[in-house]
Amino acid sequence: MERLKQKLPDSPGVYFFKKGKGILYIGRATSLQSRVRSYFNKETINSRGAFIAGMVAEATSLVCRQTDSVLEAIILEAELIKKYQPRFNSKEKDNKSFYYIVVTAENFPRVLMVRGRNLEMKDNDFKIKKLFGPFPSGTELKEALRVIRKLFPFRDKCLPNSGRSCFNRQIDLCPGVCIGEVSRVEYKKQTKKIELFLSGKKKTVISLLKKEMNIFANKREFERAEITKRKIFALEHIQDVSLIKRESAILPDFGEKNKIFRIEAYDIAHQSGTNNVGVMVVLENNEPNKEEYRKFKIRGDYPSDDLRSLREVLERRLNHPEWRFPDLIVVDGGKLQVAVAEDIMKRDGLLIPIVGVVKDEHHRPKNILGDVEIIKKYERKILLANNEAHSYAINYFRKLSIKSMKG
Repeated sequence: MERLKQKLPDSPGVYFFKKGKGILYIGRATSLQSRVRSYFNKETINSRGAFIAGMVAEATSLVCRQTDSVLEAIILEAELIKKYQPRFNSKEKDNKSFYYIVVTAENFPRVLMVRGRNLEMKDNDFKIKKLFGPFPSGTELKEALRVIRKLFPFRDKCLPNSGRSCFNRQIDLCPGVCIGEVSRVEYKKQTKKIELFLSGKKKTVISLLKKEMNIFANKREFERAEITKRKIFALEHIQDVSLIKRESAILPDFGEKNKIFRIEAYDIAHQSGTNNVGVMVVLENNEPNKEEYRKFKIRGDYPSDDLRSLREVLERRLNHPEWRFPDLIVVDGGKLQVAVAEDIMKRDGLLIPIVGVVKDEHHRPKNILGDVEIIKKYERKILLANNEAHSYAINYFRKLSIKSMKG
């Protein structure tokens, strides 16, 4: 085993155990250094049995390929397993137990996660246009698809042009196939980018997006150009937080003196369930950064349910990985609002502290819920952010109300 040990990078990638020129096994790692080291740990070998011990003993060399992100390592691992079909990968797991991504052969293709054993079932309601895999881990593949879908929304269940907005449309994970918001041509351009990305061609996707951005800018479609620009940035800085186990996620360091401390505060506004809106405001250190403020017109049919509205706003916010994640989240409300925000962050694997500002009958702050040390250190900023969010939400609500009255 000693002959295979080498200094490896503490970064994502794919590793190969080889015997001569042949490949015995291909694996994927969040940290190549930590993962490969585990193969030479006696406790790990004993716990994983003779299978791993035999593979390591048979190997004569080890090769690694770094990737820019965990997501790309997962995609590369699947591509290489399919190409080389290493003996020990096949032994480790039956091919029928692997997972695949299917892009269906339809006018508005679906993107589906399918287990190997179900690919050739006679009662499948899809025909395969493109097939990607095998992916060894269903859990990791599901998380990977969530990251991809935030960048390139796709259809999976809804019916094209049904006239009824699906839930995923409400949170920006479907481009509106269900209500005719996207043409067949435009949608196929979207799924083409997904296919290229799943083929490991991220640079090609970025190149296509840059061409689209320039076209939009030349046509003075500046909003579409800005959205495309954000996607390019996101691809170049892919957030892997949701693909890394909670215990290895990095908490914000509140002791950093030179760090720009970002707070995002959220509030919901409506009147008797009409013109239901939500907002996000941003404080960086002590100053509001108004260029980062965002407005959300609530899409879901829950006019007086502030908790569901808050959930929708937070889900839509997390669909923008190109926006820097905050160091602290402030919600207007008590335990229920904090619980909703914590649930959303936990689902995406984000360890971001959350506080709630409880109001009295005159809508004045009377208590702050959350981590005592964080509240003690950032109380003034928390109250400033909450007040700013409330004002911004009320102003947005009033503008919509005036507009609807005139209409």
